[in-house]
Amino acid sequence: MGTERFDILVRGDLPPIIVEEFVGFDVVRTGSGSTHLLGTVPDQGRLVGLLELLHGFDVEIESVTHVPGRDD
Repeated sequence: MGTERFDILVRGDLPPIIVEEFVGFDVVRTGSGSTHLLGTVPDQGRLVGLLELLHGFDVEIESVTHVPGRDD
């Protein structure tokens, strides 16, 4: 896996300490009580690390969606 774009949907609002770890991500709060984290990760290890961070802060992950690029 090279650099790829993902949309991570989580339940609720995220505290600033978590948002700071998502450098380069767009953080979009929905009206339905969820937050989208949309951004690019350089490799699978970084993606797993971000998901583990969310898990460690007891943030409920609703979905992780690969966002295809022009070459996908």
